[in-house]
Amino acid sequence: MLLLNIDHVPGKEMEALGIVKGTVVQSKNFGKDFMAGMKTLVGGEIVGYTEMLNEARQIATKRMVDEAQALGADAVVNVRYGSSSVMQGAAEVVAYGTAVKLK
Repeated sequence: MLLLNIDHVPGKEMEALGIVKGTVVQSKNFGKDFMAGMKTLVGGEIVGYTEMLNEARQIATKRMVDEAQALGADAVVNVRYGSSSVMQGAAEVVAYGTAVKLK
């Protein structure tokens, strides 16, 4: 599945099939949360959170691709990501775009 964050596939004609999205709500685990609290005392990257968000983006992307494949798409254009806090200790990550069939 071709994923692009531009609104077209260069050199190809497309038929838009519709908006597709994938979402996941990921929570922090206590161990990572405790270590993150310690890291804020000295500064630097909080690797546990970086890994958690990378995993959440991967899951959301896969769910978006699965939805696009169900529509018979060859690609998803104008791919975007968003995130928000849904409750203390949990974040939602969403991946969305337009599923297209290439001609």
